[in-house]
Amino acid sequence: MCGICGIVASADLADSEAARLRVEAMLQSLSHRGPDAVGQVTVGSGVLGATRLAIRGLEDGAQPMMDPDTGIVAVCNGEIDNHRELRRWLAERGRAVRSETDVAVIPGLYLELGEEFVGKLVGAFAVAIWDPRSRRLILARDRAGERPIFFALNGGEIIFATEIAALVSRGRLPVSPDQDALRKYLQFGIFPSPETPFVEIQKVAPGEWIQFDAAGVRRKRYWRWHITETVKQPPSLDAFDQTFRDAVGRQSDVDVDFGVFLSGGMDSSLVSAVARAQHPKRPLKAYNLRFEEKSFDEGDFAEAVAHQLKMDLVTVWVRPEDVRQELKVLVRLVGEPLADPAWIPTALLARRAAQDIRLALVGEGADELFGGYPTYLGALIAERFARLPAWSRFVIRRALEALPPTEKKVTIPFLLKRFAQGVELESVARHQLWVSQIPPALLHRLGVAPRPLDSHDTGAGHLLDRVQRWDLETSLAEGLLTKSDRASMSSALELRAPFLDEAVMEFAKSLPVEDRVRGFDTKVFLKHYALRYLPKAIVHRRKRGLSVPIARWLRGPLREWASATLNTGRLERVGISTSAARQMFSEHCQRKADHARTLWTLLVLSEWLDWVADEIDSPIGETRRPQATPLKLQPPVNQPGLSEDCGTRRVARVS
Repeated sequence: MCGICGIVASADLADSEAARLRVEAMLQSLSHRGPDAVGQVTVGSGVLGATRLAIRGLEDGAQPMMDPDTGIVAVCNGEIDNHRELRRWLAERGRAVRSETDVAVIPGLYLELGEEFVGKLVGAFAVAIWDPRSRRLILARDRAGERPIFFALNGGEIIFATEIAALVSRGRLPVSPDQDALRKYLQFGIFPSPETPFVEIQKVAPGEWIQFDAAGVRRKRYWRWHITETVKQPPSLDAFDQTFRDAVGRQSDVDVDFGVFLSGGMDSSLVSAVARAQHPKRPLKAYNLRFEEKSFDEGDFAEAVAHQLKMDLVTVWVRPEDVRQELKVLVRLVGEPLADPAWIPTALLARRAAQDIRLALVGEGADELFGGYPTYLGALIAERFARLPAWSRFVIRRALEALPPTEKKVTIPFLLKRFAQGVELESVARHQLWVSQIPPALLHRLGVAPRPLDSHDTGAGHLLDRVQRWDLETSLAEGLLTKSDRASMSSALELRAPFLDEAVMEFAKSLPVEDRVRGFDTKVFLKHYALRYLPKAIVHRRKRGLSVPIARWLRGPLREWASATLNTGRLERVGISTSAARQMFSEHCQRKADHARTLWTLLVLSEWLDWVADEIDSPIGETRRPQATPLKLQPPVNQPGLSEDCGTRRVARVS
C-alpha cells in the first residue's frame, strides 16, 4: 500500500523544478500512507511520485518504477496478488523481473499488453503509468474499488493523487465545490464515481482505466460483476472452500506481520478461521472494537471466536469523546466528507493495530456478494406488498410510520419505517431509498432538492441480482471501502478483503437466488459453508454490523458540539437551511424522531466545509471562474444501466 501522485503535461513542462516541488508537496500530504520510503522521478514532461508502505519485497520495492530502455514510469498503490504467475509469464517473453516486490511486474506487463495490462492484475490496486514516448498517461483502479485514485485537468496538465487533500491542500489546485455532487452526498453519504465534492476533480471508477494522450481522454470499464446475465447453478461447498482458501492464502502471502479485524460477526469470523487454517502455527492477533452501549457491543462474540482460533484478542473501546477530534483530523487528512460514523472507530482500531502489524484481513464484501442485507429481504417482500389492495397498503404504511424511535442498534422498527417510505417506488430506486442517508422528505425540509431515485438500470435480470450489483459498485466501492481505506491508511495499515478476490466474486455471481435469500434467511449458502469452520452460535446469530450509537451520543455527550456546529452557518453557504437543521436536532433531542443519520451527515459536511474554507482562497459560495478545467467525462459505455459490454469512448481533448 502506498500513496501515489504526479503531474503530466501535454507539452513540455514550463518549469520542471516547480512541478517537482509540487509533487514533493503532494508526497508530503500522503506521507501517512507510506512511512517506509518516498521517491519521485522526472521523465520528459511528467513527474511521478510515491510514498511506500512495504508489504512484499521489503528491501527492493522502491517506487516510482522505471523501465531503463523505454523510460516508461509506473507507480502503484496496493498489492498484486498474482505477481508470481505474472513473473513467470513475463520471463517466458524475455522480460525478467529482478525486483522481489509484487508491483514490479507492472512495467513489463504494460510493455507487453499496452493499456490492457490491467486486466491481468489480481489484487487491490490503483496504478498510474506514464509513457513518455507517446506522452500517454494511464490511470487504473481495481475491480471492486478497494484503492482510490483522483485526477484533474489544470490548464495543459493532468494532476493525480491517491487522496483529494494531496491535490488541493494549500492552494495546490484551484477548485470549487460541486453542488450537484454534494446533493448526492446528502442523499447517500458518499460520492459515486466519477463524482467528487469538487467540480474540477474526478475519480477513476472501480474496474476502470482512463487513458490521456494527444487524441483526448479515453476510458474503459475493463471489468464488471456480470451477475445479472450469469447462468445460475447449484453451488459446491468444496469448490468454494478451495476458492476462498486460495484467496485468503494469496492475500496473506506477505513479508510482514498480519492480523485480522474481528467483530464477532460471521464474515470477519470466517475470514479469521480460514486464515488460521492457512497458517496453523503462526502467531495471529485479532483486533476488536467495543462500546459501553450494550446493543452495539459485540466483544463477547469476538472473544469466543478468538479463543476458539487461538488468537490473541486486542480490544479498542470507542467513546463519544473520541468523535469530535477524530472527525476533524480525518477530514483534513483526506479532503472529503464520508457520512459513515464507523469511519472513526475503524480509524481508532487501525491506529492500535498498526502498533503490531502492517496488514489486517477484513470481512468486507460478503453481504454484497452473498445476499446478507435485510434490504434484500425487503426487495423481495415489496414485490408481494405491491400486489395488495391500495387501502391495505395505506393502513400498513401508516402503522409502520407510527412506530416510536429508539436508540438501539439498527432495529426492526427502523427497518420497517424505511420499508414503508420506499415501498411504492420501482425496483432498484426503492432499494436506493432504503439505503439512503437522508430521505427525500427531510431533504426538502433542509431546502435541498433531492436527485431522482432512478438507477437507470433497466437491463434484464432478477431484482436481487440488480440491487446486489448496485450495492457492490456504489455503496461498497464508494462507501464501505472508502471508509476502510481512509481509516486504515491514516495510520499506514493495509486492509485486505478476501471476499473481494476476483475468483470469489466470480463464484458468487452464479449463486441461485434461493442460495442467497430464502424466506427470511439471508446469506444461505455462505452460512452453510461457514459451519465448516465456525459454531452455530456465531453463524446463525442475528446480523449487527459495525454501527455507532450516534443517536444516543447526539442527545448526550455530543449535544453541545453538535449544536455549535449546526449553528455556525457554514451549511447555509451550500444551500442547506440552518434553521431546518436546528429544528431536526431539537426533534431528535426531544425523542420526537430519530434524525441521527441526517444530523451526522450534516455535521460531517460542516466539518469538511471548515476545511475547504481554510484551503480555498475565495469563500465558499462566491462566484468565481475556476482556473482548473472542469473535466466533464461522460460515463463509460458499460456504466451501470448502459451497455453491459466493456467498451471505450473518446470524451475530451487534452490541450
